[in-house]
Amino acid sequence: MEKSCTLLIHFDKGTPAIANEIREALEGNDVPAKIDAMKKAVMLLLNGETLPQLFITIVRYVLPSEDHTIQKLLLLYLEIIDKTDAKGRVLPEMILICQNLRNNLQHPNEYIRGVTLRFLCRLNETEIIEPLIPAVLQNLEHRHPFIRRNAILAVMSIYKLPHGEQLLVDAPEMIEKVLSTEQDQSAKRSAFLMLFTCAQDHAINYLLTHVDRVLEWGELLQMVVLELIRKVCRTNRGEKGKYIKIIISLLNAPSTAVVYECAGTLVSLSSAPTAIRAAANTYCQLLLSQSDHNVKLIVLDQLNELKSSHRDIMVDLIMDVLRALSSPNLDIRRKTLDIVLELITPRNINEVILTLKKEVVKTQGGELEKNGEYRQILIQAIHSCAIKFPEVASTVVHMLMDFLGDSNVGSAVDVVIFVREIIETNPKLRVSIITRLLDTFYQIRAARVCSCALWIVGEYCLSLSEVESGIANIKQCLGELPFYSVSEEGEDTDSSKKAQQVNSIAVSSRRPAVLSDGTYATQSAASETAFSPPTLVQGSLASGNLRSLLLTGDFFLGAVVACTLTKLILRLEEVQPSKVVVNKASSQALLIMVSMLQLGQSLVLQHPIDNDSYDRIVLCIRLLCNTGDEIRKIWLQSCRQSFVKMLSEKQLQETEEIKAKAQISHAQPDDLIDFYHLKSRKGMSQLELEDEVQDDLKRATGEFIKEGDDANKLNRILQLTGFSDPVYAEAYVTVHHYDIVLEVTVINRTKETLQNLCLELATMGDLKLVDRPQNYTLAPESSKQIKANIKVSSTETGVIFGNIVYETSNVHERTVVVLNDIHVDIMDYISPAVCSDSAFRTMWAEFEWENKVAVNTVIQEEKEFLDHIIKSTNMKCLTAPSALDGECGFLAANLYAKSVFGEDALVNVSIEKQADGKLSGYIRIRSKTQGIALSLGDKITLKQKGGS
Repeated sequence: MEKSCTLLIHFDKGTPAIANEIREALEGNDVPAKIDAMKKAVMLLLNGETLPQLFITIVRYVLPSEDHTIQKLLLLYLEIIDKTDAKGRVLPEMILICQNLRNNLQHPNEYIRGVTLRFLCRLNETEIIEPLIPAVLQNLEHRHPFIRRNAILAVMSIYKLPHGEQLLVDAPEMIEKVLSTEQDQSAKRSAFLMLFTCAQDHAINYLLTHVDRVLEWGELLQMVVLELIRKVCRTNRGEKGKYIKIIISLLNAPSTAVVYECAGTLVSLSSAPTAIRAAANTYCQLLLSQSDHNVKLIVLDQLNELKSSHRDIMVDLIMDVLRALSSPNLDIRRKTLDIVLELITPRNINEVILTLKKEVVKTQGGELEKNGEYRQILIQAIHSCAIKFPEVASTVVHMLMDFLGDSNVGSAVDVVIFVREIIETNPKLRVSIITRLLDTFYQIRAARVCSCALWIVGEYCLSLSEVESGIANIKQCLGELPFYSVSEEGEDTDSSKKAQQVNSIAVSSRRPAVLSDGTYATQSAASETAFSPPTLVQGSLASGNLRSLLLTGDFFLGAVVACTLTKLILRLEEVQPSKVVVNKASSQALLIMVSMLQLGQSLVLQHPIDNDSYDRIVLCIRLLCNTGDEIRKIWLQSCRQSFVKMLSEKQLQETEEIKAKAQISHAQPDDLIDFYHLKSRKGMSQLELEDEVQDDLKRATGEFIKEGDDANKLNRILQLTGFSDPVYAEAYVTVHHYDIVLEVTVINRTKETLQNLCLELATMGDLKLVDRPQNYTLAPESSKQIKANIKVSSTETGVIFGNIVYETSNVHERTVVVLNDIHVDIMDYISPAVCSDSAFRTMWAEFEWENKVAVNTVIQEEKEFLDHIIKSTNMKCLTAPSALDGECGFLAANLYAKSVFGEDALVNVSIEKQADGKLSGYIRIRSKTQGIALSLGDKITLKQKGGS
């Protein structure tokens, strides 16, 4: 039988101490040697040694010692030795100890008295304790608080013993008397704790008698009071009102720990608006007054929970929550914005936007290294505000457009995507946005931002002046044509020719130069000849952002420039009556496109133009030379229609997600409903009335949801043994974040009593057993519920295996029944999640673990196979449904999920329909940890066949 252990000390096994050496040291008079020997003896005993002869030596030589350290070590020694024999009777030599303990309890030194009282808290033997009780009770009135405090704890532990109530009949009354006269905060707390755990009625009585003075009690006592209130209100909900008043009064306590606990207790006990508002206000004050980042994050978590259950109250506090943005920590800022964005209403949107604009302006200061990242988060927040409330877009869009040339590419991309969406959804702002965009276009430095901005120019420049301004702007940013010059043939002398060759080789073989604006350029690609001085080269590159990007070999941008020019020329034909002007503009656009093709096919750049970009530019050239009405319609209308469709789909998806989040609650058919207007209001404060009404409303709308669904529970039961086994066992497995709870039902199917029945479990993978197995006795044909806790430390498939061992009266050997293995499924840890496409791509590039699974299935439809994979892996499809529509014999989709440990799981499905109707392709899984990649791969391999 395992014994409980009250003491743990680290012991280095490398230095074994011999029992004889310890005895010699204890018998000597050298105090340091004695201390050392006692320490060694305690460590050996804790590590399973017995040291049988040592007890008498200690009684003779250590008991009389006056040294405090030796006395303390003696008590530790007595704490861990066996004080009873095999039958549970106290050993006779323990009587020697009793006398010594009684002397210690009356010792003139306070320390000796205190540590002895502390030792008594860990004694379970009634025979040893009984003679000491009068001495313990005397210490309750000692002048020193250290002794009184430990005496109270000793009384509490004696009273909690199996026969403690007979040993100390009137303990609660005594402690209550002590509590009323006690001045020391710590002793007061111990006394109240004793009443709370052993005689709850006395504690409640004391609390309600001194309810006016609760605020003056110390932090320690106030914490125990809150614990008592939580316990009482759980068991007796009718009494809640008077206790909630006490909690609200404690919200003004000087200790922040007490205030935090009060707020948490209020939320857990009551749904009354007054109580929730008080708790939320408290959290907001803590958020501003505490400097520790961890505290702020914890408080934000609490506010987040309040937001989901009491949104209407949180809406009023939105500006208080926003003040947390003053913290320099990015996680705190991100969490704050996440909460705020879900609390925005037409009433507070203007204030929120004003604050966010101020924050954006602050990020230009540039002191903090994460300013760029913070600005990106703010821009995304403003974006979502402007989509929900289009009327505020006009106040922010122009300010944000200053950041199109931002050095942080992420925030510049976010700005341009925001502008693209606003210009479509707010037609009134179109003219001002286009004008502003054309004015600031030259500042844009990133290719991704340029291509998006060019698309906006091509789609939304409608009037004559805008179209002409757009064309002029693009020409200006491209600079002088051609993009490079071929060196003149046939120079006069060979020497100059050689000099030229050397010079041009030297220039073109150099690495790309970094220009003043931060972009790269190959130096030989310049508007001057290759052997002109480098200064002119740099000057010519700095003349336009589009030019410098093209000269780095970005021909995708070149194709976007060609398409934008084509759209602008087609629109110019519609708005410009003069044919001459149109033809002139058209020929200039053709010249630009041809120059780009020449640059792409020349040897000046390290990488030639790619085929896609070449084809697009050639298509634009053909189109400008020969335009038909059908083509014109595609270029000038279809692109915009596709974009509008994309936006409406995005909006639809968001509204569906909001609907799904709305809580579905069911009231039980036999639930009691109270009618508010028929309530008796006698002697109830406003708060108590509010609280009762809220509880009734919750009951009526079914918000008190039952913990588990019984039908669902039945589906998750695993059979562990066969029906013909003498012991039948089945398990219900609950996975809750870091814990797995096994509820095993064991049924004795024999006509005999099973003794020492034990459920032995072992695990494979990152699973750890928490509890030691216990022995049970099972009567004939009776059953027993055994719970086992298992800790999980990472997301991967684990296996639990084990057996049931028992003895019967007539057979002396132990019988073993081997149990079925329990496989802990990775699906229990991962849940569908959402992330942006750019975040998905970033993670895909960063994660090092990839598992590639070949498609092998009997399913013949691509969409059906994708749905099957999504269902089997419990992941969310990030690819829009519209992108998966239609029959083209090919499908590619991204799936995403997050584990309870915060790990990301990314999956890419690429499948193709073969001529014989079968699907082929690959499913690739990427994650930061090996466990997810392997476990998900195994799961997909197992489930992908389908068809069953």
